[in-house]
Amino acid sequence: MLDKNGIAKRIAKELKDKYFVNLGIGIPTLVANYIPEGIEVEFQSENGVLGMGPFPYEGEEDADIINAGKQTITTMPGASFFDSATSFNMIRGQHVDLTILGAMEVSEDGDIANWKIPGKMVKGMGGAMDLVASAENIIVAMMHTNKAGKSKLLKKCSLPLTGVQCVKRVVTNLALLEITDKGFKLLERAPGVSLEDIKKATEGTLIIEGDIPEMILQ
Repeated sequence: MLDKNGIAKRIAKELKDKYFVNLGIGIPTLVANYIPEGIEVEFQSENGVLGMGPFPYEGEEDADIINAGKQTITTMPGASFFDSATSFNMIRGQHVDLTILGAMEVSEDGDIANWKIPGKMVKGMGGAMDLVASAENIIVAMMHTNKAGKSKLLKKCSLPLTGVQCVKRVVTNLALLEITDKGFKLLERAPGVSLEDIKKATEGTLIIEGDIPEMILQ
């Protein structure tokens, strides 16, 4: 199965030339480290950065240059900085081609829950609700199961929703799946992962049609 970097590598293959891409906190931030050769992509962060690069090497961090998760980042030539209002104008105006988010749960209808666990302190919902309300192309990066081994790909989300019927694809440590009107359609298996592994780890409706190829991460 994949680790967090493996999930990011597979999602990076979904990037297209000239895309503007928003990276959520967590696993999505790693995608900036794996841009395919031969394409140009602009990464946007809702705290007001356009043109994010990979994470800095140890000792080269600049505490004033951070992403929405408050991690230090690098910037690419021509990067720009702007206020949060301008950043959300870009998001709400649908000027972002691809949004990559982490999640605690995703339902077979494409609902996403990623901002709150009841009973736990949170600072707020962040920018996720604006992103899922505005974005037309959302990929979720997440582990297939929680620490207790229970599926996070569900028939219905049990946690407070961030958005409804908005997720297009999910990449987990086990698989690449597409949200359809019939459930989670399995497109690819992670290296070394069997169909039985994926079936056992998926609570929601799982659609398997024909031979399912193994992911190629190179």
